Amino acid sequence: MSPTVLSPVLSPVLVPVAAPSLVPAHGVGNRADLPLPFTALVIAAVAALLISFVAVGVLWREPRLSRADGVLLPRPLARLLDSRGVRVATRVLAGILTVWTLVALVAGPDSARNPVPHVVYVWLWVGLAFLSLALGPVWRVLNPLRAAHAGLLRLARVSPDLSLLTYRGGLWPAAVGLGLFTWVELVADENTSLPFLQVLVGGYVALSLAAAAVFGRRWWDEADPFEAWSALLGRLSPLGRRDDGRWVLRTPLHGVDELRATRGLVATVSVMLGSTAYDGFSANVSWATFVQTSPIGAVPLKTMTLLLFFAAVAVTIWLAAALSMRLSGRSLRDSVHFVSDLAPSLLPIAGGYVVAHYWSLWVYQGQYAWVLLTDPLGTGANLLGTAGLTPNDALIAPTLVATIQAVAIVLGHLLAVVAAHERAVTVLPRRAAVVGQLPVMAVMLFYTFAGLTILFRP
Repeated sequence: MSPTVLSPVLSPVLVPVAAPSLVPAHGVGNRADLPLPFTALVIAAVAALLISFVAVGVLWREPRLSRADGVLLPRPLARLLDSRGVRVATRVLAGILTVWTLVALVAGPDSARNPVPHVVYVWLWVGLAFLSLALGPVWRVLNPLRAAHAGLLRLARVSPDLSLLTYRGGLWPAAVGLGLFTWVELVADENTSLPFLQVLVGGYVALSLAAAAVFGRRWWDEADPFEAWSALLGRLSPLGRRDDGRWVLRTPLHGVDELRATRGLVATVSVMLGSTAYDGFSANVSWATFVQTSPIGAVPLKTMTLLLFFAAVAVTIWLAAALSMRLSGRSLRDSVHFVSDLAPSLLPIAGGYVVAHYWSLWVYQGQYAWVLLTDPLGTGANLLGTAGLTPNDALIAPTLVATIQAVAIVLGHLLAVVAAHERAVTVLPRRAAVVGQLPVMAVMLFYTFAGLTILFRP
C-alpha cells in the first residue's frame, strides 16, 4: 500500500497517495502566491465595496430585480432540463452510487482505502455545494432518501402528501443538522473510521425517513440539512425560472431576492458562514499549537470555538439589523423582522467562502475518490477501471488557487452589498434604506477583512 498522508482537508481524513503527490488543503495558495500584495488586496477589496455601496445608493433608487428578468434558454436546452428521462436517469445514477457506497460502508475495509469518507466529506458536502452553485437546488432531484420515501408511499398506495403531523419548524432542523455535520467533519475524533461512519450514516437515514413518515415531504423541502444546503446555495445559480415557468439565465442576485423570511433562516445562514470561517481558522498553525497545549481537551475546545463562530455571525447580523432600524428611525422591535430580510443577502458571502475554502479540495480530492470507488471492498478489484487514475493538479496551482480565493471572497461581498440594498429599498423608504445600510456595510467590510486574513494569514 502506498504511504498514508494526513490531509487537513478532511479533518483528518487519511488519504493514501503515492509520494510525493500533493494532498492539498482547502486552499494551497498563500500570501506569497497572491497576484497583489496582501495589503494592496485588502485596500482594493475595501475600496471596491465602498465604491459599490455609494454607487448603488445613488443609482439604485428603487427595487430593480424582477422574476421577469433573464435571458431565455434555447428551447432544446430548456426541454432537456425539464425532461423526465433526464431526471429519472440522474436519480438512477444517484441511487447506484448510494448503493455502491453503502456496500463499502457495510462490508468495506476500515482503512484509508475505503471510499466512504471521500463520498461523504468531498462529494456529498463539497461537490453538492459546487453543483448547486452551478445548476440550482439539485439535491431535490438527486436525494436518494427523498426517492426512497416517495417509493415507499407508492408501494403502500397512499398519497405522496401523506403526513401525520403538520410541519411548522421551518429551517431550524436544517440549521441544527448542518451544525452537527460541520462538527463531525471539523471536530469529531475518528470521523473517518468505519464504525463512526456507520453510526453517522445509519442514524441520519433512520432519522430522516422517520421524520418524513411523520411530517411528509415537507420535511425534505424545509428541514433536511443537505436539501437546505443545496437550496440556499442554489439561489446563487445563474439558472432560474420566470413567472411563466420558462428557463432563463440571470444574475445570482435574482435567486437571492426571491428568498423570503423563513423561520430558522438566520440560524442556517449563520451556520453556513460560521462553518467555513472556522474551517479556515482551524487550519492556522498557531491555533493547532494552542489546541495541543491547552489544558482543555481538544474536542471540547474546538466545539466551543465552532459554536462561537456560529454565534458571532448571528450576533453581527442582528446588531447590523438593530442599528439599521435605529438609524432609519424605526423601533428595535422592527429589527426582528429586518434581520430575516437581511439574512438572504449574506448568501453570496457564503457562496464565496465555499468556493474559496473548498476549491482545491473539490478539484483534486474529488478526482481521487474514483480511485477508491473502483475497489469498494478493498480486495484489489478495479471494477470501474480507475485504479490507475492520477488526479490532474493543473487547477490547484498555488497562484491560481490564491487568485480564485481572493476573487471569490471579494465578489461574494460585492454581490451581498447589492443584494442588501435591493432588499432595503424594497422594505424601507429610500433615504432610510441608504442610511440604514451603514451598519450592514460595516459588517460586510469586517467579513471581507476577516475572510481574506483567514485565507492568506502569514
